[in-house]
Amino acid sequence: MQAILAVLVVVLLVLARGGAAADEFMFTKFARENVTTTGTAVVTSSGLLQLTNETNERFGHGFYPLPVRFKNTSTGAPLSFSTTFVVAIVPRYTDAHGHGMAFALAPSVAIPGAVAGKNLGLFNTSDNEGQARSEIVAVELDTALDEEFEDIDDNHVGVDVNSLRSVNSTTARFVDVRTYKFANLSLVSGNLLQVWIQYDGASTRLEVMVSPAGVPRPAGALVSCTVNLSSVVADDTYVGFSGANGAAVSSHYVLGWSFRLGGGRAPDLDLSKLPPLPSSKSKKTPLPMLLLATALLLAVVVLILVSAAVTVFVVRRRRFAEEEEDWEIEYGPHRISYKDLHAATRGFRDVVGAGGFGRVYHGVLPRSGAEVAVKKISHDSRQGLREFVSEIASMSRLRHRNLVQLLGYCRRQGELVLVYDYMVNGSLDKHLFTAGQPALSWEQRAKIVRGVAAGLLYLHEGWEQVVVHRDIKAGNVLLDAEMNGKLSDFGLALLYDHGSNPQTTRIVGTIGYLAPEMSKTGRATTNTDVFAFGAFLLEVACGRRPTENSDNADSPGLVDLVLECWKGGRIKDAMDPRIDKFDEDDLELVLKLGLLCSHPDPRRRPSMRQVVQMLEGAAPVPETMPEDLGSSGRIFGYNESFDEFVTMFPTTSEITTVTTQPSSSNSDEQ
Repeated sequence: MQAILAVLVVVLLVLARGGAAADEFMFTKFARENVTTTGTAVVTSSGLLQLTNETNERFGHGFYPLPVRFKNTSTGAPLSFSTTFVVAIVPRYTDAHGHGMAFALAPSVAIPGAVAGKNLGLFNTSDNEGQARSEIVAVELDTALDEEFEDIDDNHVGVDVNSLRSVNSTTARFVDVRTYKFANLSLVSGNLLQVWIQYDGASTRLEVMVSPAGVPRPAGALVSCTVNLSSVVADDTYVGFSGANGAAVSSHYVLGWSFRLGGGRAPDLDLSKLPPLPSSKSKKTPLPMLLLATALLLAVVVLILVSAAVTVFVVRRRRFAEEEEDWEIEYGPHRISYKDLHAATRGFRDVVGAGGFGRVYHGVLPRSGAEVAVKKISHDSRQGLREFVSEIASMSRLRHRNLVQLLGYCRRQGELVLVYDYMVNGSLDKHLFTAGQPALSWEQRAKIVRGVAAGLLYLHEGWEQVVVHRDIKAGNVLLDAEMNGKLSDFGLALLYDHGSNPQTTRIVGTIGYLAPEMSKTGRATTNTDVFAFGAFLLEVACGRRPTENSDNADSPGLVDLVLECWKGGRIKDAMDPRIDKFDEDDLELVLKLGLLCSHPDPRRRPSMRQVVQMLEGAAPVPETMPEDLGSSGRIFGYNESFDEFVTMFPTTSEITTVTTQPSSSNSDEQ
């Protein structure tokens, strides 16, 4: 009778929702009507989803009762999804336990022919090595080492696609927020674990993070891989869990589950609302006296070894000593040890770039294997250093696909070390200006400028504070493996609250990208960023820097050159001659928009929101005559003091100068 009622409830849900599952759901306590169970799985009276009991060679499934479509119905492209859940694997005996469990995408709630044990209740002997298209994608929490499937160990997290040979797997571990180091994580400890799975349909990237329940979500993925769900799973796919036992047994529990289809993250789970695990009776037997004596002897040996290890640690720590003051405690999670960075960069030998603020090194973090870019910079002001570290901690929370992720910092012996995601294709200016480099196509350039525009719009309007970058140029745009442009180098960025009036005590940036009003106000704003972005647009389209070293002081800059071409009705002549095929309308749009952003009057420049709308075709470029942008050949209209200031430096060098501000009590650099 209960089974019939459950079926009726599912049918009513299907009819009410048009035959498809909701885009979002969250269970902090399971009920029989919101999960379909098969095998040994049951929903307990307290609201737990128990997948297995202490029965040998059995498995259990618990799936959301309605199918989910992971494909766009019109384009067939995969859709993004996000999920998080809290689980526990409780073994009957500490030295003998069953197999693991998995979060699965499957074509049905009762997978035909599925086998327990090492097959995790998801596969059988004919398809567990990918010999058949099972239309199953799973994230496994595997607690057994099966050489048949090339498992790395008996405590790992892996991603399975139509096979139990994982596409990628990593030993279970998490980053301890107190030490910022990896810590061991036992999947069969009986303790609560929280798992986060994030899938991006656009990049087909699947990322998995795991930590003890109650520990904050890790910043980076433990396991990641590329999988195109549109070609792997069925049109109607069910999401849920599977747990399995072999000769030894464990109980597999799911305490809470949150899921979202489409963009964004799944709703957070309130751990205080989850049902408790059932109390387990101790199965330990009293130790014989001999075993107790052996344990005491081992404890003494361990104590001696620990003392020796501490001594070695102290000696090594002096070698890699770092500076850390009381005010830095709040930024602890953003610190990465100098020892790890020294090892990652092979003693800071792998130099990949250098600029006015320091050298950049390539590195591979020893624990996670992640590729990083490590930048060393000097900073002499102690008060300015404190503000600088505060901004680093804030900016490490910026998240956008067109921004290079700032991962953290280290401070040692008067220098700062910043750690970023590594971009394999280097900086954009290398591709634009280095002799012998293949010319970028117009399609690549158009994608890069639109990506940088989106990232800059996020800095100006999309975060909790306004972030003024202050040094937008091709040298600060990095390219990933797919040649996506990512804005980098936030060492000069300035943060202030929305609606407030930004103040600064210095002019920073690069000649050719500095807005003319900077000489009068010394104030960096979103308008000055737009000016620099205009120079960047022309730089990418024309394959020339905004200013060039020349013996002729009267030689025109890039803005003047493009403006003169426009006045002569031949604006396309300003383009990079190395570009072969191009969209004429798109090229003209970028050139005119570059001039509009470079307007000498900041009030006439568009905002970055308007720039993005124009680049995406959602808004037209304002009708502007070239004569409106400048006169007498020079568009910039620098005043005399700014001209004197510029001549003090090479035309393409980075500059930093301190301006005098009455009533300012802080003379340290910001």
